[in-house]
Amino acid sequence: MAGADVAATAVLNGLAVGLLLFLTAAGLSLIFGMMDVLNLAHGSLFLAGAYLAWWVGGDRQTWPSLAAAAGAAVLVGILGGAVLALLAAPLARRSHLEQALLTLGVALIAGDLFSALFGDDVRATVPPPGLDGTITVAGWTYPRYRLVLVVVGAVLAAAVYWTVERTLLGALFRATVADRDMVAAIGMDPRRARVAAFALGAVLATLAGLLGAPIYHARPGLDLTILVLALVVVVVGGLGTVRGPLLAALLFGQVESVGQAVLPEFASFLLFGALAAVLVVRPRGLFGAATAGAAR
Repeated sequence: MAGADVAATAVLNGLAVGLLLFLTAAGLSLIFGMMDVLNLAHGSLFLAGAYLAWWVGGDRQTWPSLAAAAGAAVLVGILGGAVLALLAAPLARRSHLEQALLTLGVALIAGDLFSALFGDDVRATVPPPGLDGTITVAGWTYPRYRLVLVVVGAVLAAAVYWTVERTLLGALFRATVADRDMVAAIGMDPRRARVAAFALGAVLATLAGLLGAPIYHARPGLDLTILVLALVVVVVGGLGTVRGPLLAALLFGQVESVGQAVLPEFASFLLFGALAAVLVVRPRGLFGAATAGAAR
């Protein structure tokens, strides 16, 4: 494979991975940065989406099974987010340590539940006909599903940005964090905004798991792997922002992909080395606010 082909493959792989990370991290940032709740069960939602893709579609997806799995992922995300919001509500004004213990307990229970339901084997799935295989352009070949994933991920990322930054719902999220008493005084319910933020974040995570299933494959431990990467993206991007996690996710996608292509044995070190370098220069992250949830 020529050098240009290797570079194009690495860049597109980085985009696909980066956009998946952003969809996961955006929900985590929304819940953590804006609602001030540390949700360590967020990776379980990603894994739930991956298992749904395999459970509904089996080893090889079809278009109807993919549509059904997507609908189920949205439903699971809404219900999971609502349950997490209710569980975390009594701890909203308490320390992050107590929130972390609660959500970590939920993540451990979810991991055991997944193992009981699906076993400890890797559950691989193949995209539906038309999205599998490769495309060839001027002698360069690339997996068709990853190319579609870049397009779908970009559309979803734009929708997330527009929802948070440009809509009444996004304004309600920010206002609830800034002054929930004022939100209540003007006749809006901050508790509903809180549940909506959890549900939106959870739906993004389950959809990311569904889309990432043919790449990562559902397996025990995937939830913790994704959670760590999403936390890194949120910390580097900055709390209480959507632009920061987007830039950080795209950056880390490229670092991981190019690192795997050039120095595979040092790819993990490059990833966390980039994290350290960013935090040394900007301790609050690329777009971090002075305090969590205080600004976009």
